[in-house]
Amino acid sequence: MADILSQEEIDSLLNALQTGAVDAEEMKEKESDKKISLYNFKRPNKFSKDQLKTLQFIHENFARLVSTMLSGKLRTRVSIKVASVEQLTYDEFIRSVPNPTIINIFQLDPLEGKSVLEFNPQLVFFIIDKLFGGPGVTNFKARPLTEIEEIVVSRFMKEMLDHLRESWENIIDVNPLFESLETNPTFSQIVSPTEMVILITLNIQLGEELEGFMNICIPCYSLEPIGNKLNAKFWYGSESKTQTEDIINTLNSKVKRTKMDVSAVLGETYITIKDLLEFRVGDVINLEKHVDDEIDIKVQKRKKFKGKLGLVGKSIGVQITRPIFDNDNAEEDEVI
Repeated sequence: MADILSQEEIDSLLNALQTGAVDAEEMKEKESDKKISLYNFKRPNKFSKDQLKTLQFIHENFARLVSTMLSGKLRTRVSIKVASVEQLTYDEFIRSVPNPTIINIFQLDPLEGKSVLEFNPQLVFFIIDKLFGGPGVTNFKARPLTEIEEIVVSRFMKEMLDHLRESWENIIDVNPLFESLETNPTFSQIVSPTEMVILITLNIQLGEELEGFMNICIPCYSLEPIGNKLNAKFWYGSESKTQTEDIINTLNSKVKRTKMDVSAVLGETYITIKDLLEFRVGDVINLEKHVDDEIDIKVQKRKKFKGKLGLVGKSIGVQITRPIFDNDNAEEDEVI
């Protein structure tokens, strides 16, 4: 939509036309000029900025879940943030990955294709050392993983994929399936080099000194079937709905466990101070209430039910006969 000019701007433009500072014909020619935008056919954008923003929201949630999990396992400070979300070719991604590295190939079932979770090896060796009871090495020589280390890393990566499932549940129910672990990027050709992919880069800080990156690479054709769900409106709507249901369930649970004072008022009467001072054991107070009359049952000092006295086994009890509605209490409040 075109911008609306203020009255001052209109007057200024008219004065400029009258004085010749602005040429009307020149303005028409500029208006008729076609605006040209650059487009790279080698790297066509598959997703809009709004869809990329939604992917960022999803993986910010994933970052929070993983940082909590790592903090508990490693007993150290862990900070994970989404550094960037971009579209590029798979070849560009692979050429940016060091060799050796830690590449986990997985599938986001029911979405088609395979995806990659690439972890900086320096971070992985720090995690392995901490899990084995060490202080956490920050300097290491690049080398392949041993068989024992591969088993540990595979289990660790499967836990991370479980958190990936949780982070996606507001958009679609996915079941990440771990397939294999590679250390050489050239052996992880999940798509053709020219295929467009979504690359989510997360910055990870372990402890006070060690910092590195984790990359999640998902082929664009895997996400195309759910492209209509990758928008902020759908994300916030799903998230708010889930949060509302969680809040309602939590409140219901807390309300059901709340303890309240319940009392049955057998009757009421008025006495003088003189009579009160003269009370002795065995004296009877007339409550002006028949044994078969209904009595008031109060909840937190507020009348809520009517009831009748009776016996429950050898104990005295009260049977609720009917509720007292708010209108009855309103009249009582007015009297008070």
